[in-house]
Amino acid sequence: MPTPFPPEFRRDVVAVARSSEASMAQIARDFGISESCLSRWLKVADREDGLGDRPGGRRPTGGLAASPAAPAETASTEERLRALEKRNRQLEQENEVLRRATAYFARDVPPKMIYPLVGDLAGEGIPVALTCRVLGFSKQAYYAWRARPVTQRDWDDAHLINAALDIHHDDPEFGYRFITDELASHGITAGRNRVNRLCSLQKVWSTHARRRGRYRQPGPPVHDDLVARQFTAEAPNELWLTDITEHPTGEGKLYLCAVKDACTNRIVGYSMDARMTSALAVAALRNAISLRKPAGTVVHSDRGSQFRSHACLRVLRGAGLRGSMGRVGTCADNAAMESFFALLQKNVLNRRRWDTRDELRRAIVVWIEKTYHRRRRQDRLGRLTPVEFETLLQTAHAA
Repeated sequence: MPTPFPPEFRRDVVAVARSSEASMAQIARDFGISESCLSRWLKVADREDGLGDRPGGRRPTGGLAASPAAPAETASTEERLRALEKRNRQLEQENEVLRRATAYFARDVPPKMIYPLVGDLAGEGIPVALTCRVLGFSKQAYYAWRARPVTQRDWDDAHLINAALDIHHDDPEFGYRFITDELASHGITAGRNRVNRLCSLQKVWSTHARRRGRYRQPGPPVHDDLVARQFTAEAPNELWLTDITEHPTGEGKLYLCAVKDACTNRIVGYSMDARMTSALAVAALRNAISLRKPAGTVVHSDRGSQFRSHACLRVLRGAGLRGSMGRVGTCADNAAMESFFALLQKNVLNRRRWDTRDELRRAIVVWIEKTYHRRRRQDRLGRLTPVEFETLLQTAHAA
């Protein structure tokens, strides 16, 4: 039985074979071993050292076939390492997705959907498929949302609530029932339940609602107080005063909006309706503007929502008028108009019970046009009626 070569000798031969430029056959002859023995020693040394292709060395040459580049065991180890590294990266990405999702939903206003987070994470290099798998929905759902982020239902709801906000700004007394009726006149068809849901989300409630947290105080003024309780004017159409009053009838309340000239005390415009809306104030102003053709007139009122509405502001701007408003809950800031309503209350409203709105409307019109304008003399006007005083001013101005 041949004697085995010492391990040190084998290591030396392998080292020489790896670093030498000579052929395998020449090295084997130099060391007195067979070429097959030298090839076997090289394979064992490569396997023990964890090498595939020998760095810095060369493949054996000669008549025998070259040895494989890397043993099967080495290739298997490298594949396991690559798989472990890949799994480690996936776990890190999954932890990042969960961390970001927790922070995403912990905000003050929770988001409606999590799809935008998927796009943010994709921009940071985390695959969409991994994020969707961790969060529990399909890639198809995410890509469908990205192709159309706003659904038709959301689009219609946005237009509906925008129209509802405009209606409510003009008439804050309107609840969702009245808003639904007004939407139909704007060409928008929607059920009451849908309007109620959207108005509740936007906290749009009637100012008459007395539930906790729903009653709203009057909003900020849209005009400065240009009158400062000086209810006098040197000429007609310099200062107008306006306000709204109400009186019950057998059919319900009747609301009156009147516009009074501070110089002649004449009611230059008025309007009556069964509902106290911005349209009531707009109609009274338009009646006064069409009859008097003013320019630069100051129109003073309280801070009621009807006079702060967009519709009322458009009428003032269109006619070139200037708005003025008093303070909240201070009737003295519009005392001259309140005195007219007190006179109307005493002479017409409180004299009897009124069964219908039309009956009360006719009584108010007759009293204003016949009695107040042409028969009731006033001390401030030199014991003249408003019509007589205005006629004298016009005659003096013409002269």
